[in-house]
Amino acid sequence: MNDFHEIREEIERLKADYIHSLDELIKIKSVIDEDDSPFPFGSGINEALRTALAICERLGFRTYYDPAGYYGYAEVGNGQEMVGILGHLDVVPAGRIEEWSYPPFQATIQNGSMYGRGTQDDKGPILATVFAVKALMNLHKPFQKRIRIIFGTDEETLWRCMQRYREQEEWPTMGFTPDAIFPLVYAEKGLLQFLLKGRNQTSLRMNGGDAFNAVPSSIHYRGEKQKELEEKLRELGFAYVPQAAGLTILGKPAHAQVPEEGINAITRLCIALYEIDVHSSVIDFVYEKVSTDVYASAIFGDVQDEVSGPLKFNIGKISLQDEEILSVDMRIPVTADKSELVNRLREVIKPYQLEYEEVDFLDSIYVPTDSPLIQTLMKVYQESTGDKVSEPISSGGATYARAIDNCVAFGAIFPDQEKVEHQPNEYIELEKMFKAMEIYALAIYELSK
Repeated sequence: MNDFHEIREEIERLKADYIHSLDELIKIKSVIDEDDSPFPFGSGINEALRTALAICERLGFRTYYDPAGYYGYAEVGNGQEMVGILGHLDVVPAGRIEEWSYPPFQATIQNGSMYGRGTQDDKGPILATVFAVKALMNLHKPFQKRIRIIFGTDEETLWRCMQRYREQEEWPTMGFTPDAIFPLVYAEKGLLQFLLKGRNQTSLRMNGGDAFNAVPSSIHYRGEKQKELEEKLRELGFAYVPQAAGLTILGKPAHAQVPEEGINAITRLCIALYEIDVHSSVIDFVYEKVSTDVYASAIFGDVQDEVSGPLKFNIGKISLQDEEILSVDMRIPVTADKSELVNRLREVIKPYQLEYEEVDFLDSIYVPTDSPLIQTLMKVYQESTGDKVSEPISSGGATYARAIDNCVAFGAIFPDQEKVEHQPNEYIELEKMFKAMEIYALAIYELSK
């Protein structure tokens, strides 16, 4: 197929520009910060949005910046129909800097890989789609539909950017998001984020965790019974680091869609405190109803389905101040009933004098594998890679595919690659990303016909 050869050659010419542009974006600490700036999610995220749009303008796109700073987009082509490509520029916090081999907000290239927060999630992939379209533009390929690359700014938290986009803008007729794995994701679990709250009637004071959707890799404890706690941690085999004041309990970071791949430092601390007779409402709840079970079967029983697998339950943050608060991220199987699960949870937390407060909910999605969108994307992926074995998959992840109808997650990570989003030393293999760029160019070309 002649298109493969032409596109591959054009991407070869664009590689250096892609690397330079991604370096620009990685340097920006686009972590949510609802500060005193006029921007909804902080000056860092706004800088990343402005920079991404400036890159697109330089490449010849028409661009638009939402005056309120929630989103922006770059567009080419004409026609009534629109193909939407959705990605995000916000990133999760770096976490413990000492766990990084390279500075998280400085693009570092070593052995053919680029390291930095956002390289894999999602600055690297969304920029790859920009350069994929640029390759088509340089080759003068016709766009019979408009191609719009939509930049979100609040994906890692509450998706307020997409809510505003839907209120203000035209919806694409079809699309994809480069924020998962190849070949593509046809089903995504429901995502429920909530707080469990109660009045703190103890003298305990502590905070830990970075985000709902990240398994906490550490938590610092400074309080009563520290010597007993240290002995209990050793007895349980839980890693910790003594500090001048207190102890830091260690876990292993992971994304909340796969909490079984991590070690939750908060739950480990609660287990150890409970066993040395240090109690509070949230400590007792975690020990008695959750512990290390990422499926929360003591609360819900066995909840799973054939399409999307089991329910996942991640305690992302804890706070004991005037109130006790647990921040929980729960991934709900496609066929499960959210209201039934919430009602069950409300009953379970009553004896602990905790209350349920919903923060955000994204309903599950399911696009049949025989749909034209999926058939087109799978055909391009298979012809480009020669991989006829990998099948469309379901996921516990929450991608922007949920933001519009007829949209799926499509790459940019290949089946044999390591998924390192939200982890220290996040990186991309540059040649693999260039291969993804080739796939995106071919897919966009086919979808635009």
